[in-house]
Amino acid sequence: MNLGSPDSTSVPDVRRYLNEFLMDERVIDVPKFFRTILVRGIITPLRAPKSAKVYKSIWWKEGSPLIQLTRRLQKAVQAEMPETPVEIAMRYGNPSVKLAFDTLQKKYPDLKEVVAVPLYPHYAMSSYESAVEDAKAWHLKGNYSFDLKIVPPFYKDAQYIHALSENIKSYLDKTNWDYLLFSYHGIPMRHIRKSDPTKSHCQINDTCCTTDSPAHAFCYKHQDITTMMLTAAQLNLPKNKFGMSFQSRLGSGWLQPFTDIRLKELPKEGMKNLLVVCPAFVSDCLETLEEIAIAGKETFLENGGETFTMIPCLNDSPLFVKTLKHLIENQKSDNQKTGKQIAEA
Repeated sequence: MNLGSPDSTSVPDVRRYLNEFLMDERVIDVPKFFRTILVRGIITPLRAPKSAKVYKSIWWKEGSPLIQLTRRLQKAVQAEMPETPVEIAMRYGNPSVKLAFDTLQKKYPDLKEVVAVPLYPHYAMSSYESAVEDAKAWHLKGNYSFDLKIVPPFYKDAQYIHALSENIKSYLDKTNWDYLLFSYHGIPMRHIRKSDPTKSHCQINDTCCTTDSPAHAFCYKHQDITTMMLTAAQLNLPKNKFGMSFQSRLGSGWLQPFTDIRLKELPKEGMKNLLVVCPAFVSDCLETLEEIAIAGKETFLENGGETFTMIPCLNDSPLFVKTLKHLIENQKSDNQKTGKQIAEA
């Protein structure tokens, strides 16, 4: 399960996609009445034409980069697990979760179990949680014969960290770099507090993310930091040679520091040759190909930077494919919860 994409770069298709995405109560968490006015009355009419133009700047002749890369990943995982049928689904847009479930049920009427793999390494209510709840809702509504199991966030899984580190290492070895920036997708700080099961731990300060707590299983920022620190340790990066920031903000009250601001500051701090990696995304998409590789690069160079390199996402790299196989097989063991148990929980 990946995020999704408009069917084309036409304004109507982009508008339709944005409406579905932004009307998700876990993305814009305000009452539906106000969300409808905000999204359909203000945001989408203004944003769709601009977004359509931006999508055109990164669109492939085959279609959406995110969709095409996810299809490549599907083929690679299928080749790695030839006896296990593999389908893809998007949280928003096409192909849908319902289509994936219907296709599996039709092709394999005796199917006993489906393992859903949300392609989000880190837990956030607007991404991982939304994808999981969507899959569970369609599974329940469709009354399918198979159980549903779901792969948990894999932000600290050893094989994932190894795949991410090796992907970065090839760029460390072949480029002249001063600093490695881990740029994560931003979220509102209130989302982290809402996801905190203790309702008291997540204060979004300098200590809560490094102080053990049950909240960390649902804390996006803690998991981002953990991924960065495990990767930096595996790569033996000096402490002054890497850091993190958050991109794609839509308003105030979002996690900081902001990537666009850091791209202006880093050259002034002597970091003239920059590498950027985006671990919140496993497939290259608008947020990496345009926001970072085009707009981000322009911002950095205009503010005194000399070289800028965006490290591609894991996409369908062999180590990531093996990571997914390992995560899927972990869920297929008999001692895991069934889909019905997950739904009840």
